[in-house]
Amino acid sequence: MRLFRQMNRRSGNGHAGSGSAHVGTGALARPVERSSTALSFTALLVLIALSCACRLDMHVQPRQNPLSHSDFFTDQRSARPLVEGTVARGQLREDTYFYTGKIGNNPGDVMPFPVTKEILQRGRERFNIFCAPCHSRLGDGNGFVPSRGFARKPPSFHIARLQKAPVGYFYDVITEGFGIMPDYASQIPPRDRWDIVAYVRALQLSQDATMADVPAGQKIPSEPPEFREPGSGATLPVLAPESTSEETKPEAQKKDDQK
Repeated sequence: MRLFRQMNRRSGNGHAGSGSAHVGTGALARPVERSSTALSFTALLVLIALSCACRLDMHVQPRQNPLSHSDFFTDQRSARPLVEGTVARGQLREDTYFYTGKIGNNPGDVMPFPVTKEILQRGRERFNIFCAPCHSRLGDGNGFVPSRGFARKPPSFHIARLQKAPVGYFYDVITEGFGIMPDYASQIPPRDRWDIVAYVRALQLSQDATMADVPAGQKIPSEPPEFREPGSGATLPVLAPESTSEETKPEAQKKDDQK
């Protein structure tokens, strides 16, 4: 009965004036708004679900740990061997002599690049790091390691046999090792090996030099270096500039020169 009365009221309001008709129109619009909101919410849920599915596929995908077992390949190795003849970029090594020190099967006796002061300085630095512990800084074989009971003392670079040895021989020994001396191919790059070879040759020349080998105007023995700062136990000394012009002289020295 109550439901019947409500239906009559709604139908009566629908036939009433313009105000009642407006109310009826608003009542009909509400379900439309609710249905569009529900549709938008459903579409958003579907979009989120699809996005999660794509992210899952990207983050969880078939993979192999390095050097792990694999059932996909016949050799059961996940890491694939390089294609035969493959050369890594920068490792073509077309200059055979630069990387071996040999011409055919024989060591060559020529440097692959001009020797400059910078080359010898670099060679001395690398020699003192890698070679001097056994060969000593003079190259006479009396290094720190042999003095502490090394099984075999290395030969001096100043013996006749090694003075006559070509430079490619020293490069090959550094690269491949010799006797109980291990190879240094992994520690010293090819360019630094040649720098060391150049410095070894300079050491050999320095021990057997004569007055005829001294450049004109150079004193024998050479003058000791002058230091701008002597340095302490924690800091290295700083060499004074080589220029000896009047502008760089201290005031006291200028007065002495005037007297």
